Amino acid sequence: MALFTLGLNHRTAPLAVREQLAFHAEELRRALIDLVGGGRVHEAAILSTCNRTELYCQADSPRQAIEWFAQYRRVPAHAIEPYLYTHPEREAVRHAFRVASGLDSMVLGEPQILGQMKEAVRIARESGALGTTLNKLFQSSFAVAKDVRSTTAIGANIVSMAAAAVRLAERIFERVADQRVLFIGAGEMIELCATHFAAKKPKQIVIANRTIDRGRALADRFGATAIRLEDVGERLPEFDIVVSCTASQLPIIGLGLVERAVKARRHRPMFMVDLAVPRDVELEVGELDDVFLYTVDDLAQIVESGLESRQTAVVDAETIVSERVESFLLWLQTRETVPVIRSLRDGAERTRRHEMEHALKLLARGDDPALVLDQLSHRLTNKFLHSPTQALNHAEGDRSELQAAVTRLFNLHHE
Repeated sequence: MALFTLGLNHRTAPLAVREQLAFHAEELRRALIDLVGGGRVHEAAILSTCNRTELYCQADSPRQAIEWFAQYRRVPAHAIEPYLYTHPEREAVRHAFRVASGLDSMVLGEPQILGQMKEAVRIARESGALGTTLNKLFQSSFAVAKDVRSTTAIGANIVSMAAAAVRLAERIFERVADQRVLFIGAGEMIELCATHFAAKKPKQIVIANRTIDRGRALADRFGATAIRLEDVGERLPEFDIVVSCTASQLPIIGLGLVERAVKARRHRPMFMVDLAVPRDVELEVGELDDVFLYTVDDLAQIVESGLESRQTAVVDAETIVSERVESFLLWLQTRETVPVIRSLRDGAERTRRHEMEHALKLLARGDDPALVLDQLSHRLTNKFLHSPTQALNHAEGDRSELQAAVTRLFNLHHE
């Protein structure tokens, strides 16, 4: 079994492809059980965010994981392979460390990915898909991320998706304080966006969520009100700004719904941000004259604004990553020798017990203890050295490599 990472992200695949291959938290357990339970891989964890879907696994070949990926998502393998990257052992470790540290994010240095990775690990562990190797990989990733954030300026001057949404809104409306804002969903991303918009003191904030109690809990933090998700259609015309991020597999805001809202608003502009993957808002909505619709990919240009000031920290961060990659690979190589060491010790222990039983029998019948001990030591020496001696005597071709290995293993010193 070898360590692999395969996946796609905002650099390799457009949103239309990413949303087809995204996994939501509630389906991750089923997917992991199917993947590991089917014997395709030995260990696995799936990291799925709005910007990436990645499979970390131990498998005989990444091909097994690619075929499962395509089959589980019901898309032809040849249709997704142009967008996929596959990293074998060393690069898989480096990639995990860079992702956790925010070095591979759309927003360089953003901290949210670390929490998302920790959640992916928790789900993998609870699903029984996480083994010793992947657990060590992710714990090492978290440690690297901590070092990078505490010793470099990689997280300085970050423009988050939430802050970018506010900046876009300020391009459309002169003052956010004069607008009414609707948030659809109550997850972490909506919470971040609500925090940024609330700082602008909009005229009204409303949280729409499928679970009204969760919506109220978030609304109470911002002096907002909560409504049920099914009430959005009726109340949509009230809002100037709409930010949506739910776990729905299908769009929840369709073209017809927005057309009616725009008409009711008498064509006053409506600003919409769809942060969900798959998308919450139908793509065609963006074609309406009075609607300004932005997706996660549309925010990329704005989040780059603080990039230059953090680029100098990237060199230091990459140095930390490289050093820790070597440490992990050394641990991995050590792990690979564990079965051999265990087998060697088991064989030696069996030999020791057998010779000990033989010596005890000789002592029990009255043989001289000194002779029994001498015989015991000779028999153990002969048996322990039999295999390496045979290997040296019957080696074919150039014996120098085997001789060097024996010299090193037994710490021999030639006169």
